[in-house]
This record gives sequence, structure tokens and C-alpha cells, in this order.
Amino acid sequence: MKRLATLFADSYREVKNIRTITVAAMFAAISVALGYFTIQIGDYIKIGFSSISNEFVYYLFGPVVGGCFGGFIDLLKYIIKPTGAFFPGFTVNAILGGILYGMLLYKRPIRLVRVAAAKLTVVVICNILLNTLWLSMLYGKAFMVLLPMRALKNIIMWPIDSLLFYTLARFFENAGLFKTIRRFETRAGVKTADK
Repeated sequence: MKRLATLFADSYREVKNIRTITVAAMFAAISVALGYFTIQIGDYIKIGFSSISNEFVYYLFGPVVGGCFGGFIDLLKYIIKPTGAFFPGFTVNAILGGILYGMLLYKRPIRLVRVAAAKLTVVVICNILLNTLWLSMLYGKAFMVLLPMRALKNIIMWPIDSLLFYTLARFFENAGLFKTIRRFETRAGVKTADK
């Protein structure tokens, strides 16, 4: 429990760093741009890869920044390119997803198993259960009618998204991008030792 409190405290300190805001803004721009390549299949299923750039923010800056960023980017994407009716439950999901990713990936080495476990946690809690509940409430369809097709889509996309994030993260790590970002944070007084 103490480690979790430290994780949230460190992530909270990241919010005060101008470098964090700058890097998060760059990833937000990438996320919005990738959002234009989302494929909408009816009212209930979307396939896209804009969440990959969001996951880098969660990985780099933790659950507090992740939750704030998730909520912000959800609202920003809706304002720029609305797809369907606005429903606050989706924003809550974006915040919760950012917190969960941040808790599971922040200050930890990039391992495929860890990435897959974090992705599966978010897929089950946010995408399959909560998003299906919100869609059921929004469109008046029975939860159990929507659940199978949404579960199938998310289970198919889970290894693809996990492998894509892992591959890109390893590439950026080997290229020294994460090290450069963390070096600037360390100068600003944020401890970023990997464990």
C-alpha cells in the first residue's frame, strides 16, 4: 500500500513539471491525429490505434497525470471530432483507464507480459464491462446483447494493441527518447528511478 501511495505522490509531482505538460501535449496531438483513422462499425464498435499514444503518457507520467490526461483527451477528441452523443461515462472510463495504466506501467521496465496484463485489465474493466454498460444505457439496448460482439472485438484487439505498444515502447527506449524525457524530469526534481 505504501508503494502505491508513493507511486501516486510521484505522479502528482509530475503534474507540476512543465516538461510533463509539453510531452503530454505532443502525445495528445498524435492521439487526435490518429483518431481520424478510426473505423466506426455501427454505433457500438470502433477500431483505432489512437490510444497507443495515450499509453505512452500513462507509462511516462503515472496514474495522476494519466487520469487527468485521459479525461482531457476524451473531451478534446469529442470536441474536435464527435462520434455519436456525448456521454460522461466514456470520460469516466478514459480517466479510469489512465489511472489503471499508470498504476501498472509507471516506473516499471517495459516487459511484454506487463504490457499485456495492463492492457487486459483495462480491456476487461473499461472496454468490455463499463463501455458496454454505457452503450446499453445510451442506446437502450440490453447489456447482454451488446456484450458478446464487444468482448470479441476487444479480445481480438488485445494482443495486437499490446504487441504494438510494446514494440514502439522498446524502440523509443532503445533510441533514448524515454531516457531524454526522464533526464529533464530529474533536473526538475522528480525522482524517476526504474525498478
